[in-house]
Amino acid sequence: MSWAFLRDLLSGVNKYSTGIGRIWVAVVFMFRLLVYVAAAENIWKHEHDEFECNIKQPGCENVCFDHFFPVSQIRLWALQLIMVSTPSLLVVFHVAYRENREKHHNQKLYRNPGKIDGGLLCTYLISLILKTGLEIVFLVLFYKLYNGFKIPRLVKCDIKPCPNTVDCYISKPTEKMIFLYFLVATSCLCIVLNLSELSYLIFK
Repeated sequence: MSWAFLRDLLSGVNKYSTGIGRIWVAVVFMFRLLVYVAAAENIWKHEHDEFECNIKQPGCENVCFDHFFPVSQIRLWALQLIMVSTPSLLVVFHVAYRENREKHHNQKLYRNPGKIDGGLLCTYLISLILKTGLEIVFLVLFYKLYNGFKIPRLVKCDIKPCPNTVDCYISKPTEKMIFLYFLVATSCLCIVLNLSELSYLIFK
């Protein structure tokens, strides 16, 4: 997957952000996007092939894997990255609208089209609320889908067509758990940064 579009989006938003907003962009880019691309993606690359059950009953391994991993964790992480970055487009579009309006009227309508004030301030606040909300939704989703923020070494499965309770082994559980904790920690840090920026802009 090419992440160039997300990198360009974050770079574009950076110039309209406050100091706290720039820290958020750095965290998303350095500690989430780069970690995902450089390391995490490879760890989950062959997760289905490396999921093993101590039985060769046709279909048993597939249904057990689907039961314990209804959505691939790495794909959910990728979706989270995209979704929490998307509200920033609102700010970019609003600034583009201001600049386009000035060109259309052929006169200076704003002191600085990229300055956070008036309507752009409202758009910026909405984007912060959406980003915070999406971060929380994805954390809850991770917690609910995988019964907490943990990767077990062994899972017991008794779903048909498995003839009885079988033991299934997840590959690289410790490594995956470290990255999952890292994901949760960076997500919580982004929530704190978003709430701090929201408070700063409201009480400024």
